[in-house]
Amino acid sequence: MFQTGVLIVFYGLLAQTMAQFGGLPVPLDQALPLNVNPALPLSPTGLAGSLTNALGNGLLSGGLLGILENLPLLDILKPGGGTSGGLLGGLLGKVTSVIPGLNIIDIKVTDPQLLELGLVQSPDGHRLYVTIPLGINLQVNTPLVGASLLRLAVKLNITAEILAVRDKQGRIHLVLGDCTHSPGSLHISLLDGLGPLPIQGLLDNLTGILNKVLPELVQGKVCPLVNEVLSGLDITLVHDIANMLIHGLQFVIKV
Repeated sequence: MFQTGVLIVFYGLLAQTMAQFGGLPVPLDQALPLNVNPALPLSPTGLAGSLTNALGNGLLSGGLLGILENLPLLDILKPGGGTSGGLLGGLLGKVTSVIPGLNIIDIKVTDPQLLELGLVQSPDGHRLYVTIPLGINLQVNTPLVGASLLRLAVKLNITAEILAVRDKQGRIHLVLGDCTHSPGSLHISLLDGLGPLPIQGLLDNLTGILNKVLPELVQGKVCPLVNEVLSGLDITLVHDIANMLIHGLQFVIKV
């Protein structure tokens, strides 16, 4: 009887104590593991925007504008210049023959620009295509008039294919696939010319030359930089995008 009474008193005190402290927070070291949600990945729109921003910033910080400004156009246009076994060697003569005695001594690149990048995803969801729109002005100088003879505005798009691959250790990476100038994207327009010289004939010949040499020249300079920028992207961004591409999940919103 005595033992029964002791138990009743004990459980009564225990219930009272639990009632008093029931509303207090439990110390963290005694609590069950908290159900903390991890940071959610970026939304599809956020992933696409983050990628284009990172690529654009990387290209600029990697010296893209300086690369464009220092394109060796004059070296390629000189007789024997270029890497095509002299194929371009006689083209300068065609330009200078438009005006007797005219010698182009310099073609200067000014105002290089990187315009807004475009991004599309392949229908199967496994590839990305980044459009890199570039703009430069070309100033053609000649000693005949002692000043600039022509100023041209040039627009050209480079398209870079981005793929996701998984290495032997199971890690996923973004790699550069095809990188080339977009067919038909080269546009050359006259900003101003010095009359009364036969500007149109000179412009037509010079435009023909630039159409032959400029796209591949720009491609050869810009694509290695794209590859360099791609390899230096934030690892979290790379993981999120590569994971979407490997599983063929669409995250680039079509507009």
